[in-house]
Amino acid sequence: MKFSIITVTYNSSSTVQGTIESVLSQTYPNIEYIVIDGCSKDDTVDIIKEQEPKFNGRMCWISEKDKGMYDAMNKGIRMATGDVVGIINSDDFYHRNDIIAEIAKTFEDDNVQATFADVRFVHPDDLNKTVRYYSSKNFSPNRFRFGFMPAHPSFFTYKKNFETFGYYQTDYKIAADYELLIRFLYTHKLAYKYLHLDVMKMRTGGVSTASWRSNVILNKEIVRACKENGIYTNMFILSLKYFVKVFELIFTKQ
Repeated sequence: MKFSIITVTYNSSSTVQGTIESVLSQTYPNIEYIVIDGCSKDDTVDIIKEQEPKFNGRMCWISEKDKGMYDAMNKGIRMATGDVVGIINSDDFYHRNDIIAEIAKTFEDDNVQATFADVRFVHPDDLNKTVRYYSSKNFSPNRFRFGFMPAHPSFFTYKKNFETFGYYQTDYKIAADYELLIRFLYTHKLAYKYLHLDVMKMRTGGVSTASWRSNVILNKEIVRACKENGIYTNMFILSLKYFVKVFELIFTKQ
């Protein structure tokens, strides 16, 4: 089984090398790595060019203007030649070299159409300091209405599911990943398997956590995503999730 791992970059020179090296270090033998760059103005493309030969033909990349992060993700998925697709952001990294090998085991079950796991948020200045542990263990599709989803960077599914059920909706600013997961796991009821494993470390400070304005946009888009997929929710219901987040911060794994 072939895996296509996709990274979207834009002015990511301070972190992207670590992301690329973490993919390169994976022991699973059949990985294709795709990097979609949005015409970075820093040294990102130079770093990509420098790392490409290390993949011995298993890496491809483009650098061109796009319509945003989700448009770039869609480009990468359409370029993919693997059976299974996963996405790793340009400031995140696999902190073990057997992550893809462990993910691959879940697809040995022919009934499994998607898998997800946990992720670990770390301090950008101290990558060994866990700020929050995001567990997908208790996820079920009926929790979408409360603002909960499995950790998107830990989500892997067959490429054919994108071709059948659609790609990321590019008119979302922040929550296209949320909408896609609703569509795949709730609307189309893809059979999934949870893997008890923190698959990557993520630096804090991403787009969806950058400010209170971002959180307002995020919640509005979650309401929209739920509505478009036949789930009732509202801003008050979504606000309840913050109590859970506080609990997670207090009892974060170290």
